[in-house]
Amino acid sequence: MPLDDAWAGLVDDAAIFPPGDSPLHDATAAYAARTPEDGADLVGTFVLKDTDLPLVRGFGGPLSVVVTGGAGQLAGPVGLCAKLGLNLAGLEIAVRDLDDPAGNVRRLVTALREVETDVPVYVELPHVANSSSWFAAADEVAAAELRLKFRTGGLEAAAFPAAHALARWVDAALDRETPFKCTAGLHNAVRHTGEDGFEHHGFLNVLVATRMLFDGATVDQAVTVLEQREPGALVEAAHRLDLAGARRWFTSFGSCSVAEPLADLRTLGLVA
Repeated sequence: MPLDDAWAGLVDDAAIFPPGDSPLHDATAAYAARTPEDGADLVGTFVLKDTDLPLVRGFGGPLSVVVTGGAGQLAGPVGLCAKLGLNLAGLEIAVRDLDDPAGNVRRLVTALREVETDVPVYVELPHVANSSSWFAAADEVAAAELRLKFRTGGLEAAAFPAAHALARWVDAALDRETPFKCTAGLHNAVRHTGEDGFEHHGFLNVLVATRMLFDGATVDQAVTVLEQREPGALVEAAHRLDLAGARRWFTSFGSCSVAEPLADLRTLGLVA
């Protein structure tokens, strides 16, 4: 049975990235061999770096390409995918200028004018102390009809945003009618303390909070949802809310594991 629209394509296969660090060949083979029982319908794109593209010639799945350099490198993966016959489904690029993130986004927009592509472009904004500069950069992303990318975890505590920060990011994306994706740290459905000792956000928490914010909830209410550790409360909300509609905004999240999100959804009774 096909997955409900709330879950279909929710996970982008980022198996080659930490902490999974799967060899590229093994990861692409696993993606191609995945069956519905293994979560094929749960998975959207395969995520890799632009420098990996020459190594995946012949891969037929949709690719999300992480651009490893700045604005000047946006054209390269687009052209290379066309040359190699690869299915480019999206570009992801990080803003690295902490002093002027809005200016950095404008440079990306200028560079994109020279790139012939209509695939979604996700812009990862940095964690900055000055929140006004973050919102100014988000304004530039929205004005150019690009998308946002939120880093929700990593290999150190600083990579995990506090619940109030993540709630404000999601609220800002919705205010600007800007779709977003998340990356890192969302292997599990429900918020928990990981074996690494860090507080991990749950992807179900984020999806429910997104829907609630879209429906008019306050940022403080979204923070409460993001900090919810009781699975039953989130499952009840999942049945009550239109989570499929929330996917227009929260498009997907990158995970080095597909098995863990799938197992959680099955344990919670949200997918068969």
